[in-house]
This record gives sequence, C-alpha cells and structure tokens, in this order.
Amino acid sequence: MSISRILSSVALLSLFAISTEARILHRAPFDASAVNDKTSAVIRSGSRGAAVVRAAILLDRVHFSPGEISDVYTTSLGRAITAFQQVHGASPTAIVDPATWKVLDQDDASGIILVPYVLTASDVAGPFVSIPHLMRWKAKLKTLGYQTSLELLGERFHTSPALLRLLNPGRTFNRAGETLIVPNVHAAPAAVKASRIVVDGAAKTVTAFDTADKVIAMYPATVGSRHDPLPVGKWTILGVVRNPVFHYNPGLFWDAASGDQKAVIAAGPNNPVGVVWIDLSKAHYGIHGTPEPVSIGSTYSHGCIRLTNWDALDLAAIVGPGTPAILQNGE
Repeated sequence: MSISRILSSVALLSLFAISTEARILHRAPFDASAVNDKTSAVIRSGSRGAAVVRAAILLDRVHFSPGEISDVYTTSLGRAITAFQQVHGASPTAIVDPATWKVLDQDDASGIILVPYVLTASDVAGPFVSIPHLMRWKAKLKTLGYQTSLELLGERFHTSPALLRLLNPGRTFNRAGETLIVPNVHAAPAAVKASRIVVDGAAKTVTAFDTADKVIAMYPATVGSRHDPLPVGKWTILGVVRNPVFHYNPGLFWDAASGDQKAVIAAGPNNPVGVVWIDLSKAHYGIHGTPEPVSIGSTYSHGCIRLTNWDALDLAAIVGPGTPAILQNGE
C-alpha cells in the first residue's frame, strides 16, 4: 500500500490543546543562571524552578525525553526520570534525588545547560501563518508552517514558549540580532540504531532498545482512546516520511466536523501529523509528530501514536524499514 494511501486513511487527528501561549502565568523573576549550577535539590511532583529545567534538559540530551521542557514538574518529566533510573539500576521513584543528580550530571561535561543564541534573519522572516481550526480551512493553506517565531524557537529548543519568555524577559523574539538564552539540547550525540521499539499504551511511552536489549531512548506519547484503542500486537516499521502531507478523510474520524469533506492538508510543523510519519505494518497506523507539543501524554488520539515533532524526528533517525514495533497496554 502506498504511503499516500496510508496517510489518506491514518487513524489519528490531534485534538488541539489550549495553547501554551494563552496559559503563560505571571510569575516571580526567574533566575536563569541557576540552571547552569549543579544542585542536589530534590525534584518531585509539585516542584518548579531552575532545578526542574536543569533536570529536564539533561534528560532530553540523553534521549529520555521529558516532552516540552518547562520550569514545572510534569507527568512526562516524571516518566523520563523513572525510565532513566531504571536503566541506571536505581529505584524508579520519579524523584531526582542526590544519587540521580550524580548520574545525570555525568553528561554535563561542558557545565553549560543554557546557552546564548542570536536570532537570525531567517528565524524571523517567516512567512508565518495563522492556522485555522477546521480541516476545510486548513486545506486552503499552501503550507502549515509556524505561526510565530516564538513557536519556531520553542520547537527548535524543545521548550515551552512560556519558559522561553521566563528565560528572556523583555525580548521580542522577532528581531534579527537579538540574543536569547536557550536550552542546550543539541549537545549530546544521537542514539544508536534501535533493534526494536515498544509502544506502551498504559505508560504512554515509546521506548527504543538496542541489540543488547538496553533502553537507548524513551519518549512520552499520546496513545489511542476508547473510540480508537491502540492496536495491540507485533508490527513492523515499513518506512519513514519526513514533511508528510495529510490526506484527511472525515469518514475515519468519529468526531469529524459536520460538513467536512476529504481534503489534502499541506506539509509543515502545524500539519495534523507534524513533521514526520513513521509507517507501521498495521494498515492506517503510524507514529508521528504533532502541532501541539503541550498535549503529549495528556490527551487522546484516534489510534495512532503521537510524539512531539522533535521526538518524532529523534525516533525517525534510529529506526527504519524492518524495525519491529511492539504495541502493548502494559506488560
């Protein structure tokens, strides 16, 4: 079956979460410099601040993704901590204690977790587009690009727009030459090739293993729903498509808008399947990105497996045709 046909009947359409931008809170001044300082502060559910940001960035750099990095302890961060602890033989508490910090900080050879970044002309040139909600309106767009330069930067640095604003008070994010402080998420080497992946609907994760059955990467995921449950079974990755177009078929979606018709949605980071489609041997199903990274792990899908755009790209780099994909709901 062709990739275009598979995409035309893909069983997932992202439910768009409320924009992070609309939920930015007025907070006390954020001490960005503290993120670069090693700490023994205990991080657990309810924690927030510089130490949370530091932990999230260090986990992201070793491919234990916390999802969208923020200054707040999230469920996805807890999953990343737990997976990291299990791989390193520690008790999976989802708490960053001094022992966990010691292992995490081994990656911190440079001592620099936040780095300066100078906005380029291309960063702010756009064209930026306003993305409508309805599919019939999306179909009229020539590209589903970024809506703002802030959204672009959030995806590039795996970071919530709210955190970028906290790190850069007074910055406009739309002037070439403006210097920002951003997470140093691109410091670590790529993960090795995966021998298999496991999608766990109960844990809401996608985990990659090497030939020695060691975990090499873990990503938070949005997986299925009561209307479109995860297709449990042993499948295979057929291929990877970057910058896919989306062939929308309202007949495949229980919550399609009244009056919707089949439509082709142009490629782009705000495309319903994001910037990459990892095709599974289960017809009409795949692993893909999303235009709403804040929603990962906290909403539901139409059966497919959704990751942040950057995590989908990270996974796409370590899998290929023939890679086994086990879909399960807990062990």
